[in-house]
Amino acid sequence: MGVNSNRVEHFACPETTLRIPEELVAMPPFPIHKVCLPPVQTTFQKLKHRLSEIFFPDDPLYRFKNQTWFRKLILALQFLFPVFQWGSEYNVSLLRSDVIAGLTIASLAIPQGISYAKLANLPPIVGLYSSFVPPLIYALLGSSKHLAVGPVSIASLVMGSMLSEAVSPSQQPILYLQLAFTATFFAGIFQASLGLLRLGFVIDFLSKATLVGFMAGAAVIVSLQQLKGLLGIVHFTTKMQIVPVMSSALSQRNEWSWQTIVMGFGFLLFLLATRHISIRKPKLFWVSAAAPLTSVILSTLIVFLLKSKAHEIPIIGHLPKGLNPPSLNMLYFNGTHLALAIKTGIITGILSLTEGIAVGRTFAALKNYQVDGNKEMMAIGLMNMAGSCSSCYVTTGSFSRSAVSFNAGAQTAVSNVVMASAVLVTLLFLMPLFYYTPNVILAAIIITAVIGLIDYQAAYQLWKVDKLDFMACLCSFLGVLFISVPLGLAIAVGVSVFKILLHVTRPNTMALGNLRGTQIYQNLSRYREASRVPSFLILAVESPIYFANSTYLQERILRWVREEEDWVKANSASTLKCVILDMTAVTAIDTSGIDTICEIRKMLEKRSLQLVLANPVGSVTEKLDHSEILESFTFDGLYLSVGEAVAYISSSWKPQP
Repeated sequence: MGVNSNRVEHFACPETTLRIPEELVAMPPFPIHKVCLPPVQTTFQKLKHRLSEIFFPDDPLYRFKNQTWFRKLILALQFLFPVFQWGSEYNVSLLRSDVIAGLTIASLAIPQGISYAKLANLPPIVGLYSSFVPPLIYALLGSSKHLAVGPVSIASLVMGSMLSEAVSPSQQPILYLQLAFTATFFAGIFQASLGLLRLGFVIDFLSKATLVGFMAGAAVIVSLQQLKGLLGIVHFTTKMQIVPVMSSALSQRNEWSWQTIVMGFGFLLFLLATRHISIRKPKLFWVSAAAPLTSVILSTLIVFLLKSKAHEIPIIGHLPKGLNPPSLNMLYFNGTHLALAIKTGIITGILSLTEGIAVGRTFAALKNYQVDGNKEMMAIGLMNMAGSCSSCYVTTGSFSRSAVSFNAGAQTAVSNVVMASAVLVTLLFLMPLFYYTPNVILAAIIITAVIGLIDYQAAYQLWKVDKLDFMACLCSFLGVLFISVPLGLAIAVGVSVFKILLHVTRPNTMALGNLRGTQIYQNLSRYREASRVPSFLILAVESPIYFANSTYLQERILRWVREEEDWVKANSASTLKCVILDMTAVTAIDTSGIDTICEIRKMLEKRSLQLVLANPVGSVTEKLDHSEILESFTFDGLYLSVGEAVAYISSSWKPQP
């Protein structure tokens, strides 16, 4: 009838281990296991172990053990530059797949780059610049095989909305451009620092619920902002809230252009139709991938051929040819707007980093390989730092382009190099062809791209599974729509943090009962076959016991005792004699928690009730021992399992032969 020990380290017990007197050992007809303390460690050893678990959970240096110095050098190069890892095995077959994928991505990246730059209130050429340098850097440093790098809608929207609140892109274009490059530089520093210091858990505060609501709200705002291009409005609000945007669109009806409306909604229907086809039949992914570039070519030809009759349709105009000009001298490190650039960089850096890592891990899981989150942070950070010095703004892995890359059969990061090469050819030779490209087609491309960010199925799933997560999603969505993009994100993060605090300060407690014929104890309200153990109240706490929840736990446990005593009286059951606290899920305890345990024990003793602790984990047992509280628990106050506690204590109540 012995019970196996659970979650308590099997080490030789020190002399401080509680011992059961020999005259009582013979009482029960079963062995009683001792609760042992963990091995003795110095404070430095504990701190070292804790820090390694926080910052190095994956043990990144395990491959360097027991290797020669030359092998360690090779492994270090592969660790810092993943290109050395897969480059040695590269062949013609992989190159063929990557060339096809890269050219396919380029057909989508070129029109999207121009469109997203407009979304960030930047010159369209900056979007193409941002699709050339960053992908080349990521190909050397990135660990994902399918991540397609370039500008993305969310980061473009946030940067455009935050910077335009303080600086007008039309009245102060040079200053605005300086702030955009500076924000990109600080975004890169922030991202690379997270990777270097292995602080990736910071972005975990952006929960899935938060991002679902934020991206949906941002997609709605982005789509409504494109009414300026779709309707041909000249004087349009720069605000990013739904009320001013709709008000501006309706109040400027005299500026609506029927030619622009017909062309815009015609191509928008075309783009949405191709997107629907690719969703329904994934093998036809190339239909939606080629649709943006096809739309740009067709719309440009229409405007060029009908330029005498379509003069009311705004066009992009002249775009300079040539490679990325250096922008190091444009970085803005002093002045009144430096704080704005830093704040914009951090927020856009977090958002782009979250999207890039999420996308990379999604496609890595489909192909059964691993993406190193910290390497990705450093790669994305370094490419943004380099991009800020070469006329690029914030870039990361795009979901739409990465999906195209995956479906097109990309095998390595060389697909990014091919895409960048196609953009290079465009920058050097094809820029005059975009002169007659209408702005309305860019608006249609943006709407088609961001509409996929509205994930109503995920929101419905949140409602079904966790109402508090759904509230975080809804707060994020409404905050973006009615307040602002950054404040909407801040509200959503605040709701997520509140949820964490709620779980920490109000942990779950439950009364346990025994499943007949077993040593298993489960929640009485959950398992109907579980029954109360006469004279025992068995409680379980499902969280660490900290200063934040110790007072609540004390009050809740005393309430459990009071309710149990009332139940005993109402059902004429056996008198309550013992309270067992199952500490299996109590992973940590602090001094406030220890004081609470002492207070509960004293209060129960005044009611002639015994408090027993069952299955405390190693760190909790160690702290209880150091606080000398274990001395106040007599030989029968600490057990390895609830089953042993019930069996031994109940046997001690019976007359002994």
